[in-house]
Amino acid sequence: MFSEQQHSDWRNTALALESGIGNAVIGQQQLIRLINISLLARGHVLLEGDVGVGKTTVLRAFARAVGGEFERVEGTIDLLPNDLVYHTYVDAEGQPRIDPGPLLRHGDKLTTFFFNEINRARPQVQSLLLRAMAENSVSAFNREFVFPHMTVFADRNKIEKEETFELASAARDRFMFELNMATPTDESVRRALIVDTAYHDTDALLENIESGICAGAELNQLGAAIQQFVKASPTMERYFLELWQATETPRRFGVAIDGVDIERLVLAGASPRGMSALMRAARVVAWLDGRDHILPDDVHTVLPSALGHRVFFTPIYELRRAEIAPALITQIMNCVASP
Repeated sequence: MFSEQQHSDWRNTALALESGIGNAVIGQQQLIRLINISLLARGHVLLEGDVGVGKTTVLRAFARAVGGEFERVEGTIDLLPNDLVYHTYVDAEGQPRIDPGPLLRHGDKLTTFFFNEINRARPQVQSLLLRAMAENSVSAFNREFVFPHMTVFADRNKIEKEETFELASAARDRFMFELNMATPTDESVRRALIVDTAYHDTDALLENIESGICAGAELNQLGAAIQQFVKASPTMERYFLELWQATETPRRFGVAIDGVDIERLVLAGASPRGMSALMRAARVVAWLDGRDHILPDDVHTVLPSALGHRVFFTPIYELRRAEIAPALITQIMNCVASP
């Protein structure tokens, strides 16, 4: 159990991490906060956005700030599950060799696994990653490899659809947050990105971030301490249950969306895993704000990112997910009475 002073010290460290990344990735303060929340709640992050908005840069920045062992994989259509587990080659003497792949190379010291363009990888590869995310382990070479500190960051661009594979519902549910990284709209930020040469060299920008600000090997202990430290009142617990019910039967709470038959919209509401993720994330929001109890605003901060990808629609509406999901979550927040 952490003392009050330890919580205060760790909070300052977490905020310093945000500040450091914010100096390298400008105009994305809310996104950086949400990724930090997921990290402290020990969840994985799927980041989506247009081409060239800096998805890879922000995830690399977090990997550097967390420190520890890091691996990166590029999603391609010819990537096979075994490519994550082992690497075969012929050495200088002409002998065949097998080396551990990116998932196994660092053993239990692997802290950040970055999967770039995950939707370009085949479902079989996604399935292997799914197990690693769910169980923090994989089987290979007749033994079990465990990654107790691993956080998975993945990104995908939402423009290109050729030679891509949409993530299965089960895979998306493994990500605590599914975030959209938009192009900055602030004129001063846009000017800096195109005029200031400091933002033209990504590697130099990342070098300015202190490595290992927030030690990855200690995040599990910190995450557990946060969950024990921040409490939810019986009233807030009831609110969480009503939010859960609203994802399953939105009409019961008066949710209405233009052009949508609410009775036929939802195929499956949020899962227990999804609601647990929402609770964990809300506790981190409260903790970062220096409180030991959850408020409704804490829940609203993370609800769209935690549940938007976890409510599954009937086929007729699934094709309009990008339009309907945000509207549904907004309506749920508006229609379910908060304490």
